[in-house]
Amino acid sequence: MTLADRLRASLAMPPAVPLLEGDLVEVRDQAWVPAAVLVAITDRAEPGVILTVRREHMRTHAGQVAFPGGRIDPGEDAAAAAVREAHEELGLDPNVLELVGEIEPYRTVTSYVVTPVIGVIPPDVPLEPHEHEVADWFEAPLRFVLDPANQHQRSALFRGRDRLYYEIMWGEQRIWGATAAMIVNLSRRLQWT
Repeated sequence: MTLADRLRASLAMPPAVPLLEGDLVEVRDQAWVPAAVLVAITDRAEPGVILTVRREHMRTHAGQVAFPGGRIDPGEDAAAAAVREAHEELGLDPNVLELVGEIEPYRTVTSYVVTPVIGVIPPDVPLEPHEHEVADWFEAPLRFVLDPANQHQRSALFRGRDRLYYEIMWGEQRIWGATAAMIVNLSRRLQWT
């Protein structure tokens, strides 16, 4: 069974535990901007996941670790937007990507409703960060980021309330906020072993 087939089979099953809906569930009735990210998983014996480091000058989520992604343009679906954004941000050739499926959207504090799109890419595919948007990129081991033991819940004061969020540390890379929450949801959906 290929990696893509294993992922599809796992995504077809219901999640083992409830998924995280979003950062601020009390404002779920506000207007949301549709967006999508690509969860690019490398097809190797020990699969990894591709993450970017956003440039410090970006308007939102500056300097944070994120999946490649962005707004869904008119006429696009989530998969098309995620593939387009990964091509724009990392130069990922859409022809090497095998789309697997999507997981439930996640609502961010910046008013986006983000659909994670799962895809498989060859190992060591050449990637080139977009000079104005992406400072760097890295591949984190999928097994590591999906392991609940590495998904730590933290709290911070936000808009006058104590808020809970997830953080995953891989080496010096701090994966947190919406990206970490989407990884938590992915781990709950995949039930990866």
